[in-house]
Amino acid sequence: MRRIFLLTILTALSSCADRTHPEVEGAKSSETLAATKLAQKKSSPPPIEPRKKPNLVAGKYRVKATHHGKMSWYSVKTNGGTKTASGRKFSNNGATAAHRTLRFGTKVRVTNSSNGRSQIVTITDRGPFIKGRIIDVSIGTARKLGFVNAGVVNCKVEVLSEP
Repeated sequence: MRRIFLLTILTALSSCADRTHPEVEGAKSSETLAATKLAQKKSSPPPIEPRKKPNLVAGKYRVKATHHGKMSWYSVKTNGGTKTASGRKFSNNGATAAHRTLRFGTKVRVTNSSNGRSQIVTITDRGPFIKGRIIDVSIGTARKLGFVNAGVVNCKVEVLSEP
C-alpha cells in the first residue's frame, strides 16, 4: 500500500513539472535540446563589435560640430621657444590652433570661406581674445589656407575628434 501511495505521489509531481524546452515532432529528448539551441542561435542578433576608431569613418573623420565665424593667425618671434597653454612648444609652421573652449588635443578642420581651402589642425592653445573671432591658427596654417595678407577671414570650423 505504501508503494502504491509513493508511486501515485511521484506520478502527480512529475506531471506538474514544466518542460524547459519545446518538443519537436518525432524527436528524441537529446534531439529536442539540440533543436532548441539551434533555434536560439538563429533568433539571437549577431554580437555588436566595438569600433576600433570611433571618430573615423572610411578613413575620414566624422564631424561632431560645425561653427562659423572669423579666423585669424598668430606667430611668435622665437619659433619653438614659446610654450602654448597646453604646455607644448609652439611652432610657427605647425598645424596648430588656439580656441577658447575646445579641449587641448581636439582635432578640427578649418576652412577658409573665401577660397575653400581647408586644413586639419590640433587645438594646443587658448584664444583668440578679440570679439568676433572664433579661432587663431599658426602662420604656417594661414599660409596653406591663403590668408596671411588678409589677416582675418570668414571661416568654418568643424570639430572632428576630442582626446
